[in-house]
Amino acid sequence: MLDGAAIASQIREELRSDVAAFTARAGRPPGLGIVLVGDDPASHLYVNAKIKSAAETGLHADCSQLPASASLPELLAVVERLNQSEVHDGILVQSPLPDSMGADAERRVFDVVRPDKDVDGFHPVNVGKLVQNRAPLVACTPSGVIEMLERSQIAIAGARAAVIGRSDIVGKPMALLLMHRNATVTICHSRTANLPRVTSQADILVTAMGRAGFVTPDFVKPGAAVVDVGTTQVTDRAVVERLFAPGSKRRDAFGRRGSLVVGDVHPDVANVAGALSPVPGGVGPLTIALLLRNTLRAAEERLAAR
Repeated sequence: MLDGAAIASQIREELRSDVAAFTARAGRPPGLGIVLVGDDPASHLYVNAKIKSAAETGLHADCSQLPASASLPELLAVVERLNQSEVHDGILVQSPLPDSMGADAERRVFDVVRPDKDVDGFHPVNVGKLVQNRAPLVACTPSGVIEMLERSQIAIAGARAAVIGRSDIVGKPMALLLMHRNATVTICHSRTANLPRVTSQADILVTAMGRAGFVTPDFVKPGAAVVDVGTTQVTDRAVVERLFAPGSKRRDAFGRRGSLVVGDVHPDVANVAGALSPVPGGVGPLTIALLLRNTLRAAEERLAAR
């Protein structure tokens, strides 16, 4: 099992001394401004985890909250205020945004965040630089996957890699990062013909679909490294019973809570894969650790530019 929580702890420990050094030079810690819209419980949980991790690493993080009824112009005004702030080096707008803001709300937010404060790595400027392998700020979840593979001594150069999912947030940057490390990459999606045949050729399989237990053993080459990025909140007992055997800890946890967060990868894949990142406890903690590292990088670039 690839222990994302342990690797994230290593990264945060490495960051502490660099954050302390920056704070001594700049007279203030690196600053992260988070914007949260609405009352989604999961989003509040994620934001609180980010603020807590930032404080433990020596960074400053705060949250600007807007009600679910807020308009897109109101949200963009908050982003612009953070763009102009001298104490915020990074800006993160927590997803998802309310449907009332429109289908293109997230894209419009990405376009407004200053590229040098875009610690999510979603601004078109930073995406374009990633294509050329010279982006200072790269999307946190794909970067976390690379950290997991490299720190677990899983060879990327020369490997065949498959990425299931082509989102701007995970799938596309994931494929680019693997390619920049000399993997031969196939991007798979809903229109890919005979998906299990394609993915079962991969030495490294990264899946980011959000479909509970979709990736079964026939998708996986024996001995391959499988990284599960997908997360789905399951409340249907039938789905849990399909995925987890009677008496398993995960099924018992569902019985206590009435819900369970599961990944794209079926538990039986553990019998085939050579390495496997779990959900939860896999990529999630690394996403936060890489967010903190991006905030420090953004702070150092801004200080150097003065």
